[in-house]
Amino acid sequence: MTWRTILIVSFWLQALAWSQESEELPDSEAEAVSELSANNASLFTQKNARTMTLTIPAPRGLILDRKGRPFAQTKMGYYLALDFTQLGPIKEVTEAVVWAQAKIAESNQLSGGEISLSEKKLTRYYKNRRWIPRVVSQVFNEKKAKALEKNLPEGLVILPTYLRVYPQKKIAGHMVGYVQTKKALDDGPIAHGDPIFKSVEGRTGFEKIFDEELRGVPGVKKVIFDGDGNKVLEESIRRPQPGGTIVTTLDLDWQKHAEFVLKHGTRRGAMVIIDVRTGEIPAMASRPSYDPNEFIPYITSKRFKELSEDPAAPLFARAYQSEYPPASTFKPIVGLAAISNGVIHANSTIDSPYKIKIGSKWFRNHSKGNLGRISLNSALARSANPFFYRLGIMTGPQTFLSAARRLGYGSKTGLPLFGEKPGMAPTNQWILEKHGRPTTDGDSAILAIGQGDLTSTPLQVAQGMAGIANGEALLQLRLVKQIQDFHGRVIEAPAPQKRNELSFSPEAINAVKRGMRNVVHASYGTGKKGDLGFTTMCGKTGTAQWIPAKKQRLAWFAGFLPVDNPRYAFAVVYEGSPGQNVSGGKQAAPMIRRFFKKFQGEITKAIKPPPRALVVVEEDEEDDVLVAQPVDDALDLTSDQTPVEPGLEIPNDGPPPALPVTE
Repeated sequence: MTWRTILIVSFWLQALAWSQESEELPDSEAEAVSELSANNASLFTQKNARTMTLTIPAPRGLILDRKGRPFAQTKMGYYLALDFTQLGPIKEVTEAVVWAQAKIAESNQLSGGEISLSEKKLTRYYKNRRWIPRVVSQVFNEKKAKALEKNLPEGLVILPTYLRVYPQKKIAGHMVGYVQTKKALDDGPIAHGDPIFKSVEGRTGFEKIFDEELRGVPGVKKVIFDGDGNKVLEESIRRPQPGGTIVTTLDLDWQKHAEFVLKHGTRRGAMVIIDVRTGEIPAMASRPSYDPNEFIPYITSKRFKELSEDPAAPLFARAYQSEYPPASTFKPIVGLAAISNGVIHANSTIDSPYKIKIGSKWFRNHSKGNLGRISLNSALARSANPFFYRLGIMTGPQTFLSAARRLGYGSKTGLPLFGEKPGMAPTNQWILEKHGRPTTDGDSAILAIGQGDLTSTPLQVAQGMAGIANGEALLQLRLVKQIQDFHGRVIEAPAPQKRNELSFSPEAINAVKRGMRNVVHASYGTGKKGDLGFTTMCGKTGTAQWIPAKKQRLAWFAGFLPVDNPRYAFAVVYEGSPGQNVSGGKQAAPMIRRFFKKFQGEITKAIKPPPRALVVVEEDEEDDVLVAQPVDDALDLTSDQTPVEPGLEIPNDGPPPALPVTE
């Protein structure tokens, strides 16, 4: 039995133990009720008799990282509850109310609570639902339940419930999300299918998006009470079936470190890491974050208001909900579009003075100095604005914005993310409708350096870098590795898929990669502080004018590694404080360096080129000399026949194995 099976079975057994108990009856009474069933309505003629069909909520499934470590799991919680069936005969309902209020006072003393219920509520509950225990405490853990059980007063019982727990706390909090109660339990007449205790539903994040897969199938039981209010029969019709498991692509170690780096590198920002080969996301972090456990079992109005009104916006997932100007991280896309469309060649040069005049306005470089005629390679490494002002006008905004859209700008990624924003890659029509005029050269110049009406999320910037690293296609990003049912059977395992063909020329891809390499590795590059030392990186810094009224700027660093045979794409954004002088090279690039350096051994192994396969063939039959030969030289791999060693069989491919597995 696996650890996963043990975990879920333990939840199941604990949850069902109380709901499956039936009272031991003396033989004489047992014979009397042997003919009863939960469908028998003959007891309805008596005041205290009832027959009820109730549901037992199912344990919610797990949300795991790629190695099986939990982001969300279900544990047992407990309540104190009034058991009116222990009250005994009464003449007036007011007697039940007085009794209940005394028991609530005892419950508060035992649990340290401050629960109070009005006479009206208690009267209503007694009249309509006295056969079902009424919760009168906050939820508490098993240790406290065992302690209370020893001295539990008559009239109070301990009820189990499911309690959602987020063991990683703030780590990946935005993506995981949280659950809340569907609705409060009714005080009115018992309805068919009423739940025994409160059930929950996902409100944000994976919890909401995969609510159907996680929530399981409720159990059903029927109960009969006789005319004296005694339970005489309890039938379990169906056991609850726990929910399935969501295995994410996130790596808990990478996710923790991404959030650690952000914590020590910026007050507010985001980081995204993408596996270029598969489209999987091992880490995506936003700072600040929040702890979903604060919402379990509920959050007070005061605390929710504090989180909602916090200027740092901890409930806001900056990695995929913030739409920022991408600034100079957008310049490689302009270069790709220009070369692929024949506007310039890889070695073409454009004059890049300190400032140029477009219409009636002057457009300046980010630093002083006339760079003269420079190529795309040098312009990217130096992040020369005048070069891209002119190149953007020469290329045309809809040409380079079309290239951006193929790289995922201006549309959602398709990932299971709650509240993801699409960003904006404006069309001519959009500019006309918003500004009431056609697109101007000034628009072209500003858009070409990633400002103006152009916005993107950090996730989109990282996705665009993954597309450039691939060179041919934009892969569909993935946050889910597998979805399993309760038995561990894989019911869904998304494979890498192509989202868009990019249609960039090899000349354009190579030229842009050379320029981005020099951003990090040339002596004059703006991203030198991102250099890892153990591999060669392509990068692009960016500094954005974000909120001009507050003189607030953004610092970006985005790219991929290694240059040859890229494996990981990345983007990090640093939100500057009002009036703070920031730059991508100073604030953002060091965070990427700090992130990847921790995993140097793992990354070195991951980016190592695979060895060429060898087979042994006989070169000289006389001397029986055996020579190793590369497999592509020795065998015709274009053949429909798969080479098989005699005596071996190739098994048919079955379904993918269930995760979690250790990679």
